Amino acid sequence: MSEPASANTASGKLVIRNIGLMLSGDLDRPILDADAIVAANGRIEAIGKEKDLDQSGAKLVIDAKGCTLAPGLIDSHVHPVFGDWTPRQSQLGWIESFLNGGVTTMVSAGEVHLPGRPRDVVGVKALAITAQRAFAAFRPGGVKVLAGAPVLEQGMVEEDFAELAKAGVTLLGEVGLGSVKTGEEAGRMVQWARKYGIQSTIHTGGPSVPGSSYIDKDVVLAADADIIGHINGGHTALPLEQIECLCAQCGRAIEIVHNGNELAGLHALRTARQLKQLHRVILGTDSPAGSGVQPLGILRMVALLSSLGDLPAEIAFCLATGNTARLRALDCGLLEPGRAADFVLMDRAQHSSGKDLLDAVRKGDLPGIGMVIIDGAVRIGRSRNTPPAERIPETLSHGT
Repeated sequence: MSEPASANTASGKLVIRNIGLMLSGDLDRPILDADAIVAANGRIEAIGKEKDLDQSGAKLVIDAKGCTLAPGLIDSHVHPVFGDWTPRQSQLGWIESFLNGGVTTMVSAGEVHLPGRPRDVVGVKALAITAQRAFAAFRPGGVKVLAGAPVLEQGMVEEDFAELAKAGVTLLGEVGLGSVKTGEEAGRMVQWARKYGIQSTIHTGGPSVPGSSYIDKDVVLAADADIIGHINGGHTALPLEQIECLCAQCGRAIEIVHNGNELAGLHALRTARQLKQLHRVILGTDSPAGSGVQPLGILRMVALLSSLGDLPAEIAFCLATGNTARLRALDCGLLEPGRAADFVLMDRAQHSSGKDLLDAVRKGDLPGIGMVIIDGAVRIGRSRNTPPAERIPETLSHGT
């Protein structure tokens, strides 16, 4: 169900206790020595041991039953259009389905799948402002969708970016999906966007849709966008040596996506790790796309990078939460007082060979989700899409 954004923030105090494992989203401290968390009016208020926290006046108390609590997952690369519908796959309810995969925030890389998408400058700006306004006021399933990401088209001038920023647009769609193809031209527009506080993403690799282009390392380096979008290709990846070059020579965010080349994604991860640059790695799905909609795409990326990339599971979760939050300046993604109370509660899936949740993910299994909370409000209980979890949190109507 979709609701106005104003209806999504919980009022009063929320207490979650009996947490078996708390993942912070922070690479420097991925596991917290805590078993309870308190939120008030949709914001984290305190984290620590249950016996030390003030639980008085709680409107809602949740017994985690020993489950793991982590920040809500962030999908750094989606292509929404309007509402909870994607014309790319003629599918309704795809965003709410991602909620059942633990995703609480999505970031648009361009509303490019709109039939008849305008390519003139006036139309490009109008579509971006409309998408930004629509998703700011309307959340499918409660998910926060940061949308309104115009694709660069020839003829855009600096005043267009100033106008977009004044209207509330904070994102650029994938550079390379429009008529702007060269690194020099893209770089000039990216600088204009950055000047007005608009963050940019560049397409990387082979064409994904008709009209898009092959974007190699030289174009990426010349454009200098803030996010190296799907460095593992969307779908076709650059040669591995070019991926290494981008990781080493460009200080921008390294985005690895589900709908890309898995070998290239693992290579990008290993390269970033060797360079001691894991803080630059973020995760997305790059969906909806020709390969469909992946409600469990972010969880699958976490399991892939942990199991085949030899990355501790608690670190892999940071790539899908805190890293993205910091690189995209979001108020969620980390368990810190003052941030949004966006949480996913999960446990080892039933019959997994892993001895606990982290071990199961290291073995390639997806966790079972028992509850997702956005802005302090419970959005779903047991997920309909993940394998069933061994333990499920219990919601109490009143605190004690």
